[in-house]
Amino acid sequence: MSSSTPQRSVYDTRDDAPRRSRTAGEPSPGFWRAPFSAAFHREVGFSLSGLPVAVVGFVLTVTLFCLGLGTLVTVLGLPVLAALLSGVRGLGALERGRARTLLALDVTAPAPVRPARPGFWAGTTARLADAAGWRAALYQVLMFPWAILSFALTLTFLVTGWVVAAYPLYHWVFARYTSWPGYQVFDFTKDGRHHQYFVQSPAQIAALSAIGFVFVLLTPVLVRGLTNVNRLAIRALLGR
Repeated sequence: MSSSTPQRSVYDTRDDAPRRSRTAGEPSPGFWRAPFSAAFHREVGFSLSGLPVAVVGFVLTVTLFCLGLGTLVTVLGLPVLAALLSGVRGLGALERGRARTLLALDVTAPAPVRPARPGFWAGTTARLADAAGWRAALYQVLMFPWAILSFALTLTFLVTGWVVAAYPLYHWVFARYTSWPGYQVFDFTKDGRHHQYFVQSPAQIAALSAIGFVFVLLTPVLVRGLTNVNRLAIRALLGR
């Protein structure tokens, strides 16, 4: 006796009901251990790798959208806009994959586009009616400036913190290879008087290093706040 599994119709949407996004359970490393945790380094990777991805997405979205609108008076504009929505859907899948790998955020993908009829124009109109595609295009535009800000802040805090914290290790370089007795904080002339300040005494070196460690400890807090905005945007615009 043989049994067969019934085929699912392309119009059957029972399995397309929205499901909750899942965030993988990952224990918090704590404030003091956060700068050395794997979760923090993955979030840094997300922020830094997000800029080139955002540049591609923004250029693709703006270029094809303007080209599609410009040729909308002819039939050529419709396939261009459909290609835009198809492309940003692919970029949305890439972004969900980055979020799953680096942010421990699992967001269910939108239902695929199913044309009501076979044929080129049926597929084009189905793409143009795809709300998930338009949300993905909106994501590429809205998150582009955020990707620039996240990249700049993450890199600045990360590098500044460790470079300043490690100052006691390379303080000797200034005295040996330059005319400065230590790191020069400022050097200016006002009202005929020359003002200079160097970090050279043990107390000054320790204080500067402590400031660097404050940056090191606060960087995970900053990066978590930046990536939380990405989490919200991915859930709202790239999920079901």
